[in-house]
Amino acid sequence: MTSNAIIAVIGPTATGKTALAVELAERLGGEVINADSRQLYRGMDVGTAKPSAADRERVRHWLLDVADPSETFSLGRYLDLAQEALADCWSRGVVPILSGGTGQYIWAVLEGWNVPRVPPDPGLRAELERQLEEDGPQALLDELASVDPNYAQHIDTRNTRRLVRALEVYRRSGQTPSACRTRQPPDAEITIIGLNCPRDVLYERIDRRVDAIVAGGLFDEVRGLIECGHDCGRSAMSGIGYRQVCEHLAGELDYDEAIERIKTATHRLARSQHAWFRADDERIHWIDITAHDPVEDALRILKPDTAP
Repeated sequence: MTSNAIIAVIGPTATGKTALAVELAERLGGEVINADSRQLYRGMDVGTAKPSAADRERVRHWLLDVADPSETFSLGRYLDLAQEALADCWSRGVVPILSGGTGQYIWAVLEGWNVPRVPPDPGLRAELERQLEEDGPQALLDELASVDPNYAQHIDTRNTRRLVRALEVYRRSGQTPSACRTRQPPDAEITIIGLNCPRDVLYERIDRRVDAIVAGGLFDEVRGLIECGHDCGRSAMSGIGYRQVCEHLAGELDYDEAIERIKTATHRLARSQHAWFRADDERIHWIDITAHDPVEDALRILKPDTAP
C-alpha cells in the first residue's frame, strides 16, 4: 500500500461498516473519516448510530460533530474537511479509512468532484421554494434548461431540493451545474470494500437496529434537540428517525406508527444506497457479511500476501 492510500468502507445501512472500519484502522494503523451525512451533527448520536465512545477511544475519528443541527451543511464544506483530513493522515503516514453510507460524499471524495463553494442563501432559497410551490417544478426546470440544457435534461424533477440548489448556485455564482461536474481524482491508491447481504437479512438487521436505537433513547434525544431550539423543519432534523419522532411529538403519529415508519423509511434508504453502490461496479470489492468474516476478507483484499 502506497503512502497516499485511501481505504473506503461502503454499503447500505446496518451492514457493519463502522465495526469494520474501526477494526481495520486498529490493525493497519489508520484513522476513520466519517462519510455519513447525519453523523456530522452534534447532539445527533442515538438516531444516527454514531460510533460509540469506546470506538472513538480505539481509533481517531474525523468529521463527527462538526456542525450544529441548525446549520445547513453543504457538499463543498464536506469535501474541504475531508481533504484536510486526508492530507493530515498522509502527512503522518496514517491510512485514512473513509467510512459511511452517503454515496454522494463517498464518490465526491474518491472521484474528485468539482463542487462550487457557494454557501446557502436562505433568502434566495426561500424565493425559489415559493416559486416551486406556486408554479411547480417545471418553471424552475425551464429556467435551468435555459442556462444548462444538458443538466436539466437529466435531473430528476422529483428531487426538488437538488433543483433548487442548482439554481441557487447558478444565480449566486454564475457557474452552471455542468461546469461543476468536472472531476480530478486524488493521487492515491484507492481500495473500496463494500459490505452487503441478502435483502431479507438486511431488512431484519435494519429493524433490529431501529429497535435498539429506540431503546437507546431516540425519542428523548429528539425532545432534547427541540428543547435546545433546533427546529424540526431544519435539514438535519428531516433525517430518518428524527422526522418521524418530530411527527409523533407534534401529535401526527402515534408511538408505534412512528417506529414502523422509521423502519420502512430505512428500508427505502437501503434501496437507494444500492443505486449509489452498484453490485456490478468493478471498483468495489464486495463482501457478503452472511457468508464471510468481513475483517479477514477485507485484510485479504488489502494485504493478500500477508493476511491470514
